[in-house]
Amino acid sequence: MDKIDDLLNRGVDRILPSKKDLEKVLRNGKKLRVYQGFDPSSPQLHIGHMIGLRKLRQWQDLGHEVIFLIGDFTGRIGDPTGKDETRSFLDKETVEKNAKTYKEQAGKILKFDGKNPAKVKFNSLWLDKLSMPEVFNLAAQVTYQQVIKRGMFKKRLQKDQDISFNEIMYPIMQGYDSVAMDVDVEVGGSDQLFNMMIGRDLMHKMKHKNKFVMTTQLLTDAQGNKIGKTEGNTIALTDPPEKIFGAIMNFPDDVILKGLETLTDIPQNEIEVINKSIEDGQNPVKFKKKLAFEIVSQLNNPTLALNAQKEFENVFQRSGEPENPLEIKVGDEISASEVVTSIVGSKSEAKRLFEQGAIEVNGKTEKNPKAKLVNNQVIKIGKKKFVKIRLK
Repeated sequence: MDKIDDLLNRGVDRILPSKKDLEKVLRNGKKLRVYQGFDPSSPQLHIGHMIGLRKLRQWQDLGHEVIFLIGDFTGRIGDPTGKDETRSFLDKETVEKNAKTYKEQAGKILKFDGKNPAKVKFNSLWLDKLSMPEVFNLAAQVTYQQVIKRGMFKKRLQKDQDISFNEIMYPIMQGYDSVAMDVDVEVGGSDQLFNMMIGRDLMHKMKHKNKFVMTTQLLTDAQGNKIGKTEGNTIALTDPPEKIFGAIMNFPDDVILKGLETLTDIPQNEIEVINKSIEDGQNPVKFKKKLAFEIVSQLNNPTLALNAQKEFENVFQRSGEPENPLEIKVGDEISASEVVTSIVGSKSEAKRLFEQGAIEVNGKTEKNPKAKLVNNQVIKIGKKKFVKIRLK
């Protein structure tokens, strides 16, 4: 593939109005203004964001103007996408605190200096300034029927669950970002298609301009569950290399190929060879290691990636103790059961591990869930999870 083919196809879910139309514009040499928005609902960008950031970097490397938009206004409302209940408002101070290091985090992928640097913008710059007449004029561009057709809203109506007006206004506010920045292309995850299409519609009505929408694939398993961003499963871009490497090694096998396509620069023909090898029954562990190594290298450097791989192999294959286990800071005391439950996420799973002798404290099997842990003790959970206790 040439660079334009790679941009338009690798890790891409859909391009609207069509891939052919966008390719024609690019082949003619026109430079476009491209953006993706990131709502600071938490202080960490995660591995799911990495897919979009890598796509923005491709645009940037081809000489296009790239905008890294921080949704400090929309982040207060909360994107209702995929939610089965109304999200709570976040105050301005919390959102600003969450966004404080977003540029630094995104800088692991994007270039913010040198030739053709990406620009950082905040949507409060224009959304905070909208007057009531302007808000009503904006809302008038979108119909109730247009919004209520959204799948998640349909489900809530069927269940007689509330839909707040701020949730209806969210995609309109986000859509106005495109108008305010006068963009040519919006990039976003495939789950953001509805919001992005509202922006495309607003661009037609308010700017009389065509905006391309490029949706990227989501990092999901075969059942459609998102990987690396759910509570308790988040892989932050700033996590230690060892933690990122180990978390990726916990990915389901069916995520390997999608991960290689969306999160690495490994050539597509090499990924096809890997796919064939897995189909032929070859152990997928070595390919998952390759995926983990490539991701950690991008976010840090190859040396740290190699060190993370060696530590994983030491822990996983030789049952050694990692040099830097996860630390939990507690008060005066904590029971082994409390620690295990906090890590595995359920009391029943913790109970099962104790009964199976899968819990060790400082190298010795611990079957008493009520055993009190002391400072600097290391508890091993299953084969490869290690936690060190730090008393405050």
